[in-house]
Amino acid sequence: MSKRRKTVGMSIVYILLTVGAVIMLLPFYYMLITSVKGPEELYTPELVWFPKRFVWSNYSEAWNADPNFPRYFFNSAFIATITTALQLVTSALAAYAFAMIDFAGKETVFMILLGTMMIPSQVTLVPNYAIIAKAGWIDTYKALIVPFAASAFGIFMMRQFFQTIPMELWDAAQIDGCSRFEYLWRVIVPLSKPVFVTNGLFTFIGGWNSFLWPLIVTNSSTYRTIQVGLSQFNQEFGTVPNLLMAASTIAIVPLVIIFFIAQNQLIEGIARTGLKG
Repeated sequence: MSKRRKTVGMSIVYILLTVGAVIMLLPFYYMLITSVKGPEELYTPELVWFPKRFVWSNYSEAWNADPNFPRYFFNSAFIATITTALQLVTSALAAYAFAMIDFAGKETVFMILLGTMMIPSQVTLVPNYAIIAKAGWIDTYKALIVPFAASAFGIFMMRQFFQTIPMELWDAAQIDGCSRFEYLWRVIVPLSKPVFVTNGLFTFIGGWNSFLWPLIVTNSSTYRTIQVGLSQFNQEFGTVPNLLMAASTIAIVPLVIIFFIAQNQLIEGIARTGLKG
């Protein structure tokens, strides 16, 4: 009886998870379908869940609709990549100090660091802009990269992972004559690939999807990102849904590819840091 009850319970769980997955994937499906619709199926009274014909030329038209769109794509890739690299370096150094080195006030400083994660980004938007403007960085790559070169969340995640590494390895490394930095580079980093991939993935996605900050610190198309570029499809006389959805699909393809490549490392990194969704 208990086995049957357990089977029924698991079946209900799987059904609920399946329904939840379908609900979450439905907007993405409609985005993909709309991206290949013809003009005659865009403004119908009822929703068209499957087009009668696939207009694949929408993708090339969306790519060429704005001559600066390839530039937006490059800017997003460049900014997200550099930001990710800088965050991994700064997070690893700070997390190593918090996890492996004893110094006065360590717990207090760490608590203050965690406290900054609770401050909404909108609160610091104006002060950050004032600093960037005072430095003369408006409409430059520095304004889009430097403010995100360090992350409290990244430090926290790496610190949690580093604490799972036995301290006996540091004792053995000292016997071999390793310095703190050599121990971090030769021992900690190779053992921490999952958390580096996880942190890097979160950072890259955040940089790629950034919209508000690039919008307010850039004045020209030279430095604007793909998310800002998507807003260009909202034209003066209305939106062209199929081109907007095609451009949006192009924008998310790199993220989907990166996720599927790194998903195993992502799951392991989250599991070992104790984070839960």
